[in-house]
Amino acid sequence: MSTRNLFFVLFAGLAPLTLPAVATAADVASTYDNSQESSAGHDWSGTYAGAQVGITRDGFPNPFSGKTGWQIGAQGGINFQSGMVVYGGEVEGSYSTGATYDIGNGAKLERNWDAAAKVRAGVALDRTLVYGTAGYGVTKFEAKRNVTSGDNWEGGYLLGGGVEQALGDKLSAKAEYNYVDYGKVRSTISGVGNRAKDLDSHTLKLGVNYKF
Repeated sequence: MSTRNLFFVLFAGLAPLTLPAVATAADVASTYDNSQESSAGHDWSGTYAGAQVGITRDGFPNPFSGKTGWQIGAQGGINFQSGMVVYGGEVEGSYSTGATYDIGNGAKLERNWDAAAKVRAGVALDRTLVYGTAGYGVTKFEAKRNVTSGDNWEGGYLLGGGVEQALGDKLSAKAEYNYVDYGKVRSTISGVGNRAKDLDSHTLKLGVNYKF
């Protein structure tokens, strides 16, 4: 992984650590007491961890397309809640197979490992949380066909959103969409030479979280 990608992942991962100060300020400014807040609905605050499965490709995921890959992974994070507003940070990692990219002259790159650090913010409608997310994602590309170099970690900005539904006090299920723009990915094609192509990914995920 390049120094640039590592810097952005670390920066995005550390950003949620500043959120407790924001949460404290929100608590001080609150005009209602704790008993009123606790009776208002489901409490989304706290740390959590979970697992996810999904489909991913360079266009909108189509499970019947040969270029669509399947992935499995895990995530963990923390939520803070002030009234109906829920915000926090999350890190995740996953392994995918089958998500291929045509880079010309029969050459292909395939995504294998993915990781991301991101912030989440949304609105809680009692036991339903609707949220958006933004951060930085990285992926490991593997050279295929007549690509002689290209086994690199690449990274770029991540945008997405989702819906999470509480199934109890501790357990919840979510559906989420993520878009990652990796920018120009460089590789070397046998008999052609160096090639740079803009690559991105679209991922649909289903997951479960357990709050501690």
